[in-house]
Amino acid sequence: MGIVNVTPDSFSDGGQHGDTDSAVAHARQLVEEGAQILDLGGESTRPGADPVSVADELARLLPVIEALRDCGVPLSIDTFKPEVMRAVLDAGADMINDIYGFRQPGAVEAVAQSRCGLCVMHMKGEPRTMQATPPEYTDLIGEIGIFLGARAHKLRAAWVDPRRIVLDPGFGFGKTADQNFQLLRRLSGLRSIGYPLLIGLSRKNMIGQATGRPVNDRLPGSIAAALACVARGASIVRVHDVAATVDALKVWHAAEQGAITS
Repeated sequence: MGIVNVTPDSFSDGGQHGDTDSAVAHARQLVEEGAQILDLGGESTRPGADPVSVADELARLLPVIEALRDCGVPLSIDTFKPEVMRAVLDAGADMINDIYGFRQPGAVEAVAQSRCGLCVMHMKGEPRTMQATPPEYTDLIGEIGIFLGARAHKLRAAWVDPRRIVLDPGFGFGKTADQNFQLLRRLSGLRSIGYPLLIGLSRKNMIGQATGRPVNDRLPGSIAAALACVARGASIVRVHDVAATVDALKVWHAAEQGAITS
C-alpha cells in the first residue's frame, strides 16, 4: 500500500504532494514501483495535527480520486468523517481506512451498504493529544485485540461481509516507542482475531528513536520494520517508499520459499 498525502502538514512529506497534479503524478509513480493499493489522505493524522473541515478534505481528495480511477489498483481513503466516506465512495473509492475504527457517529452506517474494503485501526486518544502524556496499558496486546475484535463485530452486526475487513493495530497512535516495539514483537498474537493485518510503520517516530535518524533518513529502518511485521503475519504494509520495500519483500519471500517467484 503506497501512501499519497494530499496535505500541507503530514509528518514526513507534508506539502510535497499537496496539489492535485503533484499527488496524481506521485500516485502513478508508486503504482509503477509496485504498489498494489494506494492510500490517499486529505487530512494529516500526525500527533498534534489540527482538524480539517469536510469541505477542505473533499476539495483535496475528490479531484485526485477522479484522476486515479483508471490507475489499475484499488484506491483507499484515509478518513474518519462519515460525510467524507460517503462522498469518496460515490466518487469511486474502493476502501476506507479509518484511524478511529468507525467509532464516529454515522461512520458504520456510511460504509455498511457499500462493497468497499474497511480498515479498522486502534488508537488510544485522538491525534491532537494522543502523545501529550505517556499512554498506559495494563495488557497492550490484549487491549488492542479486544478493541479491534469489538469494532469488527460492530461492522458485522451491520451486515458487513467479514471478507471486507482488515485490522490495523495502530503503530504510533497513542503508544510509546517501547510499546510500539512490544506490539511489533508480539504482532502475531493479533492474528487469532481472524482478519488480515494492515501495518503502517513507515518513517514513524519509533524508527527514529531506534536509529537516531531524522524522518527522511529512515528508509532502512522502515524496511526492517516492514519485514519484521510480514514475518509475524502482516498481510499489507503501508509505506512511503514503495520500490525499495517491494524489492526487500521479494528477497524475503524468495528466502522463505527457497525460490524466486514473479
